[in-house]
Amino acid sequence: MQSSTLPVIVILALFYLPYAAFGSKSSHLCSDDFLHLEAYVGMNERQSTSCRKLTTLQAQFAWNFYRTSHNQTQVNILIGTKMITDAGWLAWGVNPDLPQMVGTRAIIAIKPPNGSSPFVNTYNITKDTKLYCSIQPSDIGLRVQNKTAQHITGTGFFTISATLILPESYNISRLNHVWQVGYVAEGFEPMVHSKTLQNFDSREILDLNTGQCQNIGHNRRRLRKIHGILNIIGWGTLMPIGVIIARYFRLYPFKLESWWFTFHYSCQALGYILGSFGWGLGLLLGHESKYYTFYTHRVLGICIFGFATLQVTQMLAFRLKPTKDDEYRKHWNVYHHFLGYSLLVMIPVNIYQGIQILKPDNTTWKWAYNGILVLLAMVVLALEVYTWTKFLYQRKGQARQKTGQGSGTSPQADQTQQKTDNKGSATSPQTDQDTSKQPISGS
Repeated sequence: MQSSTLPVIVILALFYLPYAAFGSKSSHLCSDDFLHLEAYVGMNERQSTSCRKLTTLQAQFAWNFYRTSHNQTQVNILIGTKMITDAGWLAWGVNPDLPQMVGTRAIIAIKPPNGSSPFVNTYNITKDTKLYCSIQPSDIGLRVQNKTAQHITGTGFFTISATLILPESYNISRLNHVWQVGYVAEGFEPMVHSKTLQNFDSREILDLNTGQCQNIGHNRRRLRKIHGILNIIGWGTLMPIGVIIARYFRLYPFKLESWWFTFHYSCQALGYILGSFGWGLGLLLGHESKYYTFYTHRVLGICIFGFATLQVTQMLAFRLKPTKDDEYRKHWNVYHHFLGYSLLVMIPVNIYQGIQILKPDNTTWKWAYNGILVLLAMVVLALEVYTWTKFLYQRKGQARQKTGQGSGTSPQADQTQQKTDNKGSATSPQTDQDTSKQPISGS
């Protein structure tokens, strides 16, 4: 396998990442299943209805409206999502002040686990709700008519439809609306929803006239995607490539003389720079998160940055690196290899953690990184097979040479054969070349 193959196939996989982050957004139009719901068809027959996919929780939202004679706005709404559990709840509401949960006048539908008809009512979401206090049906200060909830068995949609009369204080050009999905309810009381990014991002400012929306936290979501891409390319791709170069192109089976270290160090340094920028963005995003913290992802990220920093600084601090003849060189190698192998384990684990946190309803990210790992694994497997094939072939040649020289006529020949036997007694190709030089990242 040529040395140029690895960069080419990995670069092709990396081209898929920007598409996964920014180019795979689904259309804002609602799905055919949603558009064929009986509730939507009825709304659209009575009055032209707008419909769009919401940004999170796989929710879809349809509405129409008109002005009443009292300077109020009558809004007909239909919201639905595919309920993946036997029981759960779906909520939608408007907030007169800010696009946030606290202060929302909500309509919540509860799907009982026994298959009975869903229950729907109005709820006031207060500060006490965030403190996990009980939430019960209550008046929300708005006229809400014709509220119904349905679970459509064929498509799996769980929907709420209702008519709201909004007073003039609600600006329909900048309507703060919030939606939420949960999977546990006790009687008429919805219990706490999951603490994923999608649950916390389920809010926006909607213009009912044009259908345009202002996604709250849009810039934060973009930073999350940049954070993920930088870490996948830096930690998850370039750092392992540096390891591959050090293992297979330093001495055996390919020897690039001094070039191996140039390529190795370039991959490690560039990977460290990109990964560090991604790590810094992660710290910034974590600092701005008021309501959630992903402890495992954060701790692994800190460990990865710390171990990678130690590895890279070793490559820079040549004076601190022991020479081949130093008695503690063996201990330094153990420490160096431990950090490297630890990174190779922690990096994929944390990247998959981040993918799960970032976009759990989209498999594009996961498949993109799966492709990178598979390509790297195939290259390592091919190089490992070639290494052992070359090593065994050389051993076989040495055995033939030993057989041909078995009747040597001089001590010099016997001594030469002795040296050959000693060289052929190694247990692996790498140790056969140099047992003291087998770096994981840097030498």
